[in-house]
Amino acid sequence: MVGEQYDAIVVGTSQGGRFLPIELADAGQKVALVERGPLGGVCVNTGCTPTKTMVASARLAYQARRGADFGVNVGPVSVDLASVRERKRAMVSGAQQNYASRLAQEGLDLLEGEAHFTGANTIELTLTNGGARQISAPVIVIDTGTRPKPLTIPGADDVHVLDSTSIMELDELPEHLIILGGGYIGLEFGQMFRRFGSEVTLIHRGPRLLKNEDEDVSDEVAAILRDDGITVLTSSSPVAVEPLEGGRLRLTVRTTDGERNIDGSHLLSAIGRIPNTEALTPEAGGVRVNDRGFIEVDEYLETSAPGVYAMGDVTGGPAFTHSCYDDYRMLHASLIAGEKASTRDRVVPYAVFIDPQLGRVGLTEREAKAQGRDIRVLKLPMSAVIRALETGETRGFMKAIVDADSGQILGGAVLGSEGGEVMTMIQVAMMGKLTHTDMADGIFAHPLLAEGLNTLFAMFNA
Repeated sequence: MVGEQYDAIVVGTSQGGRFLPIELADAGQKVALVERGPLGGVCVNTGCTPTKTMVASARLAYQARRGADFGVNVGPVSVDLASVRERKRAMVSGAQQNYASRLAQEGLDLLEGEAHFTGANTIELTLTNGGARQISAPVIVIDTGTRPKPLTIPGADDVHVLDSTSIMELDELPEHLIILGGGYIGLEFGQMFRRFGSEVTLIHRGPRLLKNEDEDVSDEVAAILRDDGITVLTSSSPVAVEPLEGGRLRLTVRTTDGERNIDGSHLLSAIGRIPNTEALTPEAGGVRVNDRGFIEVDEYLETSAPGVYAMGDVTGGPAFTHSCYDDYRMLHASLIAGEKASTRDRVVPYAVFIDPQLGRVGLTEREAKAQGRDIRVLKLPMSAVIRALETGETRGFMKAIVDADSGQILGGAVLGSEGGEVMTMIQVAMMGKLTHTDMADGIFAHPLLAEGLNTLFAMFNA
């Protein structure tokens, strides 16, 4: 097979892979962009764009049911799941078309098919429309992302198990949705479908939801979900599942009190994600993967194969669109600007789009103490924030971790209305090396949620 030579090959079109090939081509390079599925990767097709669109529908249903609390009388609220799905599909389609329009430029070839390494800096494509093609380049960037981890308990092959992609294609509301997994995917879908009108049971192996959070954050999240009417079972593991009549199913769960059976109409598995690396055969290109199949990279995102880089979820790093976008910025610096950018000491914030939102950045209280730091922990209930009272959004709290000696802010968690937005103010303060005094004495407009930061950081000297 005669191969075609490129200056650069990018495999995958998630957040980083959407921008890098365009800018490489703008820089005068001959670029091949390889994609086996819909353009845009997980974020556009099955992640951020569709899920947050559906979260918005769920929040509107929740707010409508609370109308009487605000003196607004509404009739019975029901959700047309098929219409929610169509709104979601329209958002995804628009994002796909927007991206596709940007690819029509000189020097960039979009190749649709499955990529396989056949040697150093060489890839063979199994083309979507048939046939094969071999291409090579001195620079290859892997951006193939991840997919839902399959459920392997006994009986899983005998029932219809939903994942984070297929659940968004339902057109009828589940009567009773059982969810396996207490990470952000399970929590977002759990609250979403509860607000749509389903009975929801959430089952989590660990003793606490969101295992990377401080205990008080995890406990408050669980309390909020239970307040919304969700049954939350922690320290519980699925044992087996079996079909029942009428398309229903029975899940056997091992709890601290012994085994119990839970009957439901639908089962969602949100137990994690695995990397899309098997078909890529990275070892054939000299690219090392770890024992879970994620591609190993150094602080500059270069793999064990010279000239081959990887970005985004496939590296096993933070599975967030914005971290993948930062990977793109780093590779832009390295491959186009002639600079050297590193992931070392990178602080990656994130938000969990439950309601109220959880925004988090920097060190947790537990992490700071594990490092032996002398810290002050500041905590303010949202019920003490004027804006939260006015809007009736008083669940949750603001929390900050501050170095006791220097007054530098080490981290923060905001579980409250627009928690991600308020957390970003803490992040910007950390980036600017502001102290607790700067935040306590800053003039923030009244009455905004961010005004609560004045009170929060004033607690340092309380």
